[in-house]
Amino acid sequence: MQAFLASLCAVAIAEIGDRTQLLLLVLAARHRRPWPILAAMLAGTLASSMLAALIGERLGSALNPRVINLLVGVSLVAMALWALKPEVAREQGVSLPSRGLFWSTLVSFVIAEMGDKTQIATAVLAAAYHNVTAVVAGSSLGIALACAPAVLIGKALSARLPLQAIRVVSSLLFLGLGVLFLVRAARGTP
Repeated sequence: MQAFLASLCAVAIAEIGDRTQLLLLVLAARHRRPWPILAAMLAGTLASSMLAALIGERLGSALNPRVINLLVGVSLVAMALWALKPEVAREQGVSLPSRGLFWSTLVSFVIAEMGDKTQIATAVLAAAYHNVTAVVAGSSLGIALACAPAVLIGKALSARLPLQAIRVVSSLLFLGLGVLFLVRAARGTP
């Protein structure tokens, strides 16, 4: 349960203001058809989270708990700094057809998610908890909870969110989690 909740919270926080959330917001505002976009987002997040968790678990199996805690802690502190950097949706040259909106969204989402902070968070959490199912479930639900409102409400939501404040709060949460894992590494606790 701890792996699920940690993944849910960390990834939901990381996704707010993230490029994949902004991509979905742009698609929802442009096409005004939220259901294929939501379905593609769910399929894409499951695929992306599964890949990241499997890679993270493999790496976690090869390392001792102290090294894993150190890597997770450093990664989360780095994500705290990364969360402060605003991300911008680039719409230039993107012309998605109305037909095939599901597939266009799925491919765009998976490509945008590669190497993203949510994918990195999923990998390091899988390495720390060795529970792919719980981490993938938490990570996927976290992304869905962060992105669904953006898709459903669309452009009106983007103008009203205080993204700078959200970035600062999420950065502080990542910093707190990072410090927790660094303390665990220093103490040698698994």
